[in-house]
This record gives sequence, structure tokens and C-alpha cells, in this order.
Amino acid sequence: MIKRTVFFVSDQTGITAETMGHSLMTQFDGIEFRQVTVPFISTVDKAIEAVRKIDLIGKQEGIRPIVFSTLVQEDVRNVVRGSSGFFLDFFDPFLSPLENELKTQSSHLTSRTHRMADTHAYAMRIDATNFALANDDGSVVRDYERADVILVGVSRSGKTPTCLYLAMQYGIFAANYPLTEDDLESRKLPAALDPFPRKLFGLTIKPDRLQQIRNERRPDSRYSSARQVAFEVRAAESLFERNGIPVIDATETSIEEISSRILDRTGIERRLRP
Repeated sequence: MIKRTVFFVSDQTGITAETMGHSLMTQFDGIEFRQVTVPFISTVDKAIEAVRKIDLIGKQEGIRPIVFSTLVQEDVRNVVRGSSGFFLDFFDPFLSPLENELKTQSSHLTSRTHRMADTHAYAMRIDATNFALANDDGSVVRDYERADVILVGVSRSGKTPTCLYLAMQYGIFAANYPLTEDDLESRKLPAALDPFPRKLFGLTIKPDRLQQIRNERRPDSRYSSARQVAFEVRAAESLFERNGIPVIDATETSIEEISSRILDRTGIERRLRP
């Protein structure tokens, strides 16, 4: 298998470079990428040190690294551009055309993409995240009135990470309710969910994938047995169908896509933009 080292170089956390770089790298099968994030490169001196790391890896591996950059300051960016790596800049190709279109020079200031100027938005993101954590396992249901959506599914079907993503990215108040064996055997919607039919959204997953996930958590247990997993998935899907609950198969779907599809199908308004 071909192996390449990839650097994500940023004047902030590197999250933007990582996200955009990952989107590109997934298009190339058969290549193993070793990923190195180099954050907070905000001065020329730090840029020179980053170049040393990039050039060293190039010499050691005998092939130039790939460098994804979200550096804003031109002098810092030019230093990193001078490395031996294959340099890909995410800002430069867009800033100049935008400046021409808007007839305004960009500020070229760092921290713009992650600043906390909007304290109301920041507080809303924290509130939504706290709500998701407090309403994570179905043990607390008294706050369901505040929920924008309640994710329903069997254990380990992806409810918790989806709720947290909806909270942190969009400020959505998302609760989740794990369907227990008693719930599934009763073939009825749990009483805690009865008052909120329009807030419910189901997550399902292929039995073989669910068994793999559960076996990592509790190997060789009834919880992770093929028979138990198949029963729970089948019973949950029947419950969704009987109650008209919309559902998404999370088996091979990213959290980002699941969240986007939930918002699209429910019409829930995003309180925040990523």
C-alpha cells in the first residue's frame, strides 16, 4: 500500500485544515495517510520550525509530504509554501477572487474563523451540549418538552455522538432514548415518548455492524450475541414503522451526514452555523 505523510498547518487549532483535508483524502483509495497536525503557526519563527519538520519527514521518507494550509498571514504562509512539501492552500485561491468581487481587501487576520465574538451563540452551544449530556440515556425524561428532537434506537446505534454533534454544531437541543429489551418486547412506544411523537427520530444499524461494536464493549456476552442483536434491530425497526417514526440507517453514514439529514427531514431550524 502507498504511504504518504500529510501535514495540516494552521494559525489556529487546525480543525478547518483537518476537515477539508480529510474530505479530499477520502477520494483516494489504496493510499495510507499518516496525518500530522501543526497548529498555532502564527509567526514567521514558528513557520520556520514547521518547515524543518516537513523537510525532515521528506528526507526520511524519500517522498515529499502533502501540506494542507489554512494560514491567513501572507508572510507566514510564504515561509511554509517554501518547504519541500506539496503545498495546498485553502484560503489563497478564494480570497483574491472574493476581494475582486467585493471590491474590498480582506483583513488577513488570524482567529477570525474561531473567535468568540458572539457570546450569545457560544452560550447557546454550551446550553445545547449540556442538554444533550443530561438527556443521554433515557433516565431523565422530564426535559423532553425542551427537546428539538429525540433520537430513538437500540444501544450503540450512534445516538449519543449524533446528539452531541447537533448540539455543538447547530445549537440543537437533542435528547436520546435507548430502547431496552422490555420496550422492544412490549411492541409499544415507551410511555416517556408518547407525548412527543413529532419529535422522535429513529436510528438503526445493520446487525453485523452492531454486533461488532457491542463485542468490543462486552465481548462474548448475551448483549453482543448475534441472536440478541438481530432481535433488537428487527424489533426496533418494526416499532419505528408502526409509529410512523422517520429513520436513518447509521451503518455506513457519518455523524455529519446523519445530523444533516435529520435537520433536512424534520425541518428543524439551525440555531447556529458551524
